[in-house]
Amino acid sequence: MLRVIGQNLPRADGVAKVTGSARYVDDIRPEGCLYGATVRSARAHARVTAVTRDPQFDWSGVTLLTAADLPGINVIHLMTNDQPALADGLVRHATEAIALVAADSRDRALAAARHVRVTYEDLPPVFDLETAEGSDTVIYSSEGEANNVFSRVEVHREPEAPIDKRGLRVIEGTYRVGLQEQLYIEPQGMLAVPREDGGITIIGSMQCPFYIFKALQHMLGHDRINVVQAATGGGFGGKEEYPSMLAAHATALALRTGKPVKMVYRRDEDLRATTKRHPAVVRLRSAVTPEGILRRWDAHVIVDGGAYNTLTPVVLSRAVLHLSGPYRCDEVHLRGVAVATHTPPNGAFRGFGAPQAFFGVERHMDRIARELGLDPAEVRRRNLVTDGDLSCTGQVLAGTAGFPVLAAPLQAARPEIPPASPPPGGSGAGWKRGRGMALVFHGCGFTGNGEAWLKGRVGMVLRGDRVRVLSGSTDIGQASETTFIQIAAEELGIDPSRVTLDERDTDRVPDSGPTVASRTCMVVGGCVQKAARMLRDAVSAETGGGADATFDDLLAARTSDAELAVEYQYTDDGSLTWDGDNYRGDAYPTYGWSCAVVDLDVDTDTGEVLYRRFVSATDVGKAINPAVVAGQIEGGSIQALGYATAEEVVLDDQRCMRNDRMTNYIIPTAADAPEMVTVLVEVPYVGGPFGAKGVGEIPMDGPAAAVAQAIEQATGAVLDQLPMTPERVLAALEGRA
Repeated sequence: MLRVIGQNLPRADGVAKVTGSARYVDDIRPEGCLYGATVRSARAHARVTAVTRDPQFDWSGVTLLTAADLPGINVIHLMTNDQPALADGLVRHATEAIALVAADSRDRALAAARHVRVTYEDLPPVFDLETAEGSDTVIYSSEGEANNVFSRVEVHREPEAPIDKRGLRVIEGTYRVGLQEQLYIEPQGMLAVPREDGGITIIGSMQCPFYIFKALQHMLGHDRINVVQAATGGGFGGKEEYPSMLAAHATALALRTGKPVKMVYRRDEDLRATTKRHPAVVRLRSAVTPEGILRRWDAHVIVDGGAYNTLTPVVLSRAVLHLSGPYRCDEVHLRGVAVATHTPPNGAFRGFGAPQAFFGVERHMDRIARELGLDPAEVRRRNLVTDGDLSCTGQVLAGTAGFPVLAAPLQAARPEIPPASPPPGGSGAGWKRGRGMALVFHGCGFTGNGEAWLKGRVGMVLRGDRVRVLSGSTDIGQASETTFIQIAAEELGIDPSRVTLDERDTDRVPDSGPTVASRTCMVVGGCVQKAARMLRDAVSAETGGGADATFDDLLAARTSDAELAVEYQYTDDGSLTWDGDNYRGDAYPTYGWSCAVVDLDVDTDTGEVLYRRFVSATDVGKAINPAVVAGQIEGGSIQALGYATAEEVVLDDQRCMRNDRMTNYIIPTAADAPEMVTVLVEVPYVGGPFGAKGVGEIPMDGPAAAVAQAIEQATGAVLDQLPMTPERVLAALEGRA
């Protein structure tokens, strides 16, 4: 009988955030702190011929630093070492950092940055992701060629016997998605404080402290570094790899001046300069029976990585692995390529390639239904995989939940929505109501044997009758602090009030792996559970207590009040087999499943879309804290609805973001949120803590396609490009007419 798991415990960080005692990086003001600012390129591709100071500006007390002044190697270490901390003679995208300044106030630092003069010699840029590969203008070389290709992925699964092609219908489609901004509530921010030993302490808003540690270790050539996560106001992937860049800039200024240096971006700079979701083009060609049964599935995706590699190969990998959807098919051929362009680098974003893939997959399933005159839900039902079926990589699927999540939201969405009141000043005659649905699955955790390679660690310390959890995993709003406490308390059989988490400081906690990939609760939470077992075993060995004794009985038998510490390291149980060279085998430890049903109204006069109700059913394995899980799903779903109809990044002729304010980069507000009905389906995963699966990313995957289907059902307009802004909806309506 579970006592703590499955309970809606209040968030561990709730009181601090509600009362204002939580300290974000901009709340921390060490004595003598300077403020940094960045001088950025106004060109997409150019040689920098000079960086000079405006003689009309008062430069007293201002430090100016260029690539020549960096305290080590000029590179941001990640997957590949292609991105410099500061451009050194060549800029490859607008907003690329060229120089840094520090001054005694933020206003003075920003003013100094505006008075640094950069002289350029323009070079031809490459902007089009569909023509970037093989362009005469070279940005990136791979595979022994100057080809502008960051990576390629291919997945092929051949049928056991030749397919009978008689009577098959070939259906083709092309689907496009654009950039999307993470728009975390707190902009990027970092504070660098010089240490007495010549090292550096970094405090900031981040998802992955050990990414920053390793990047600075590579740049500086030593490990006299500690990285501390401040309270963090959201990330959604945007604070995975980019903070290493900001930390490098703050560090360079702090070491040059010998003083603490804080850098916190204004919102406009954050929007222009940081990573976004990768734009993509998905082309699909399927052969189906007249009943809509898939026989062959050919897919190709191109993703735009921008000017530097960042995490693009991993984004492409996940996109391709989800490019056949949760559907059974005899023959599958998937291809993907990630290209370089002279645009700001794209990077991690909730879903990590899967939302781009699923918009194409689900719209193609709609196309199949449309061309064959079938019900879209029935086409999905007829092709949905179940236990024992094979994935695109040949993985034998188990613990599937496709059928339960498909049935649940359709059932929950049965009651009709009352008619909406006509908008002020109109009759409402132009409004049409539609319903759409989409079905997805999402691989939880790292691809293949990634966790075995990473070997994430979690520590646990007993002091008196209280327990501290030591983990490098960060809480960026998803309440991992709360769920870790619940997991440890349940495993030890103690009250959650006796469990706390240590500060995420790389000097004090082990590397648990990055807070990404829907792995924090499922994988690191599993390590927390095993560390708790180790701690109990250690106390039992110390006291000679039996297996039936409670943890408190064991504590009462202790004769020493000495602190007792254990550490668990992730161990591969050998159940996964993965060939990463050929993309064969077990791509993910398990999959989560989700179905979204959206009811909406379309104004056929203006193209406006109003969301009325959003119903989702999501397989979460086991909800450690149901309120937290539902909050994750609802927040991710609203973010996905914004991706569907509102969030368009508008670029100028240098591919710099023009709508760099929250007044013109439009996201859904509370006023735009529909009625939300959230159904939690629990099909436990044996490898997760108490059966839990990852849930952070899957809400992002399906809603955009469901919205497109609903618009089509309401009006007949077919939209295969995101975002479906009012202008695009009107154009589609006119095209239909």
